[in-house]
Amino acid sequence: MRALILCLALAACAHAMPARPADFVDAASIVPNLRVETRYAAAHNFVGRRIDGYEAPICLLTRQAAEALARAQAELATRGLGLKVYDCYRPQRAVAHFARWAADLTDQTTKPEFYPNVEKSRLFELGYIAERSGHSRGSTLDLTIINLATGAEIDMGTPFDLFDTRSWPTDQTVSPEARANRLMLQTLMRTHGFRPLREEWWHFTLDPEPHPETYFDFLVR
Repeated sequence: MRALILCLALAACAHAMPARPADFVDAASIVPNLRVETRYAAAHNFVGRRIDGYEAPICLLTRQAAEALARAQAELATRGLGLKVYDCYRPQRAVAHFARWAADLTDQTTKPEFYPNVEKSRLFELGYIAERSGHSRGSTLDLTIINLATGAEIDMGTPFDLFDTRSWPTDQTVSPEARANRLMLQTLMRTHGFRPLREEWWHFTLDPEPHPETYFDFLVR
């Protein structure tokens, strides 16, 4: 009887868990030689721990976004360059995890690396943390450019997820090389159907999106 109850409980939980929609794919299965460093599936991120909803270090995207990304990758490959993704689809529960972290002003452990010039109490006000994210719609991703032969990232002036105006694509305080590299990434992604974000050189969204009004919460796994 106890085993039956346990089985029924597990079945109920599995039924309640949102399923991955059919048009979401593992981008690495579509994009040749895509490098994936899913920051939120491990501890090297601004929260300092694995984020809720990330059970595997993979990049999930709508098929349309993945296919557009494959075209961008093919163009870069002719120059010996490639793409490396930091984040793709992001469950709504992960966004909620970010919000809880931002509200806890006693936790400042990652400040030196990720927000050295911004007070944590202002992260909501300045738009670095929000209650919803375009990533949860499945066609937004964070990425950079790498040397395909070595895997080394090219200079973008700041690291990924630095909460600072220096991360703006138009910032003029980074080196000329970094500005040129940011422009190359922006031009590439625009050419292949993605729109950039004003505040983050790494952030792009497919335009138009297949799910412009839906914020998904299935697990990354």
